[in-house]
Amino acid sequence: MAKQIIKLINSVATVVNNDPIVGDKLKIVYLENYRVSMAEKIIPAADLSEQISTAGTEASGTGNMKFMLNGALTIGTLDGANVEMQEECGEENIFIFGMTVDDVAELQKRGYNANDFIAKNAELAQCIDQIETGYFTQDSPDLLKDLANSIRHHDRFLVCADYEAFVKKQEEVSQTFLDRQKWIKMCLHNIASCGKFSTDRTISEYATQIWGVEPNSIRLAAPYEGAEGTNE
Repeated sequence: MAKQIIKLINSVATVVNNDPIVGDKLKIVYLENYRVSMAEKIIPAADLSEQISTAGTEASGTGNMKFMLNGALTIGTLDGANVEMQEECGEENIFIFGMTVDDVAELQKRGYNANDFIAKNAELAQCIDQIETGYFTQDSPDLLKDLANSIRHHDRFLVCADYEAFVKKQEEVSQTFLDRQKWIKMCLHNIASCGKFSTDRTISEYATQIWGVEPNSIRLAAPYEGAEGTNE
C-alpha cells in the first residue's frame, strides 16, 4: 500500500505540475530517501509543518519540535508531541483540527464507516472517485483501485472522518499566511516557546527523576594534553 501511496503522489504531481492554469503557481514534489542531510535543508525552509496523525496513534516523535524551533507553524491533531507544543505556545499559535483521543474512541465504539463520511462530502467523494477511475493514472486506470478500496472499507486511521475539519483548518492557514505580521508573530512565539523541548531540560529531568544521579563537573583534557581529564 505504501508504494501505491507514493505512486498516487507522483501521479497527482504530474497532473498538477503540468496544469496550464496552476502549473506555474503550485508544485507537488516527492522527495526520495528522506534523511538527516535532507532534513537540514527542508526544516529551516518550511513555513508549515503538517503533523496530522490520527489522535492516539503517534508515539511522539521530535520532527515537529525541530520545525517549531526553526520557525515553521504547525497544523496538526491533538496527538503525540503536538499536545505539549500547544501547551507551550498556546492554542492561538498552532493550527489544531480533528478528533481528540476520546472522540476517536467514541466513533469506533459507535461503529465507523468511511462511506458515511464520503457520501456527505462532495469534495471528498470526488477525490476518491478520481483515484478509483484512474483520473491520475490514465495509462493504467485500475492501478490505484486497491488504494481507493482501502480508504472506503479499511480506513483504520479515520482519514475520512477528519477530512472536513482538515480542509477547513487549511483554509484558516491560508488566510493567516496572507497576514504577514500575524504569521511572523506566531512564528516568533513558537520559537520562543521551545525551551521545554531542549536537550538540557530533558537530560536534567531524566537524571533527577529516572536515573537518580547528580551533576558532576569534569574538565576534559585537550587532545594534546594526553590526559583523560580531572575532577574540578
